[in-house]
Amino acid sequence: MNYRKFGKTGEQISALGFGCMRLPEYEEDGKWFIDDEKAAEMLLHAYENGVNYFDTAPFYCHSNSELAVGKALKGIREKVMISTKCPVGDCKETGDYRKFLERSLAKLDTSYIDFYHFWGINKKGFDEKMVGLNLLEEAKKAKEEGLIKHISFSFHDEAQNIKYIIDTAEEMGVPMETMLVQYNLLDRSNEEMISYAASKGIGVVAMGPVGGGRLSAPTDLYAKLTGKPSIATYELAFKFVLGNPNLSCALSGMQNLDMVKKNLIIGSDSGIHSEEEWKQLGDAVEQLKKFSELYCTGCSYCQPCPVGINIPHIFNMYTYHNVYGLTDHAKAEMKKYKAEAGKTIADCKDCGLCEKKCPQKLKVREELKRVEDILAAV
Repeated sequence: MNYRKFGKTGEQISALGFGCMRLPEYEEDGKWFIDDEKAAEMLLHAYENGVNYFDTAPFYCHSNSELAVGKALKGIREKVMISTKCPVGDCKETGDYRKFLERSLAKLDTSYIDFYHFWGINKKGFDEKMVGLNLLEEAKKAKEEGLIKHISFSFHDEAQNIKYIIDTAEEMGVPMETMLVQYNLLDRSNEEMISYAASKGIGVVAMGPVGGGRLSAPTDLYAKLTGKPSIATYELAFKFVLGNPNLSCALSGMQNLDMVKKNLIIGSDSGIHSEEEWKQLGDAVEQLKKFSELYCTGCSYCQPCPVGINIPHIFNMYTYHNVYGLTDHAKAEMKKYKAEAGKTIADCKDCGLCEKKCPQKLKVREELKRVEDILAAV
């Protein structure tokens, strides 16, 4: 496994980080559970092969992710770094920060959290919650007490607001130490601010390195760009992210052991791209723009839909058609979805909750109708 300096934290972080938002689950009597045996096998195999950064959050996997991660990593707690998050949007008063922190500590069954993030913040949330409710001071106190080791934030907003958040927090005496931000071949909007964060000594972790699965389609793009033999596109996607000299780690939401094993090979590859080749590969974005017509990352923040529309699943079926050219498969999957009483745009109550929660700011209702019409016609 390759390791990198993690900003000014003093830590060496594995190039591959384990995102714990898609651990194997099953449903029983209307309730969701994580398959602890399979999850532990995945997490421990990753650790045994060099991964030392595990990222979870209170609401991942139907609010069971922290429990599963804590249980699996209990015996090696001092050898790994655990990242989790404070749901800033749910903080109504200053004391809520400590309440959520203590809840995560209990679920993870640990006395401290290595990287505690202000979760999915934007400028408005920063001003109204982190500053307005004095949550930054609460974070500073928690660090002084040893409950958290590093103050971090994950980000969903216009790129330029990253600088505002970093600079304002520093001016208030509570500097951010690490940042989790979306970055991949399809979405380089945060690239300049990633560079700025690194210049301030902030460790940067990239989420969504394969663009929600879009960058897993076979292609000869790498060969065209470099003149070298073709490699799998998901490998190209990871190497592009890890080729950025301002990034420390690429976070992957791994769903099964096979995915863990494949990603470990990439994270351990000594042939990570040079900065020159990374810049060259960046040109691929222009060729991949057509992939961005409907850029759903599959994060599922829009779920649950009040009427049960499986929005990420429907958008993924469109990706099979539009990006991969697997039209027959997309049509069959849509037919199967409807046959199993899957809810569609026809069932929509026009509440707009999905659009309010979408980090990509998609016009979800409009796109659902368009996608369903296209899949019905193909």
